Amino acid sequence: MGITAFVIPPGTIGFWEDRLKSYGFSVMKATRFSEQYLQFSDKDGLRLEFVEREKGQNSEWLFGDISADKAIKGIGGAVLFSMNAQKTMDALENVMGLKKVGEDVGYARFQTSGDPSNLIDVSVSDMEWGVVGAGTVHHIAWRAKDFEEHAEWHREVAQSGYQPTQIIDRKYFNAIYFREEGGILFEIATDPPGFAHDEDPDALGEKLMLPSWLEPSRAQVEANLLPIQVSKV
Repeated sequence: MGITAFVIPPGTIGFWEDRLKSYGFSVMKATRFSEQYLQFSDKDGLRLEFVEREKGQNSEWLFGDISADKAIKGIGGAVLFSMNAQKTMDALENVMGLKKVGEDVGYARFQTSGDPSNLIDVSVSDMEWGVVGAGTVHHIAWRAKDFEEHAEWHREVAQSGYQPTQIIDRKYFNAIYFREEGGILFEIATDPPGFAHDEDPDALGEKLMLPSWLEPSRAQVEANLLPIQVSKV
């Protein structure tokens, strides 16, 4: 996964450009498919971008000087870098069921359901094999609405000639993984049971929750986590 996109409300790209620059980020503007993107990287080199779109509900969260009419709506899709772009595009269309809607400035765009994260762009130029580490994304995940649909996807992927993992219980969701022929690792994960499975929804994020099989390693896990400091600006 080359770039992760986030959707912002129309008319707010200037606000986000000024905010990012005030925190020392270098930003660049780019245009794809008649949409303007604000691109930047985090301190580890993870590539991110903001794009204005009407679709998607405005956020209900207020924070500092970020009002609901400026806040990020959600993930807006991704840009995929592939070792074999044609094979990746074939997998998106013929296995995952996305629809190709066009090509522009060296990217092919695919559309699926979901709001607002329903657009996937693929660089049509083949890329070199990526190196796993800070600033990289391990895999891209697709949603299955329930366990029955998830099992159907497992069968579909296997029948398409890929070798999916067994269905893995991740406590908060079930998952399968397979690597398409362009080298990108795909995950298909269930919506249920969700992150409110073992705590009250209003308490989400107040403490580190671990699945039972990681509890014996809690001290080690916590020792490797960087402290989170939230700016109020």
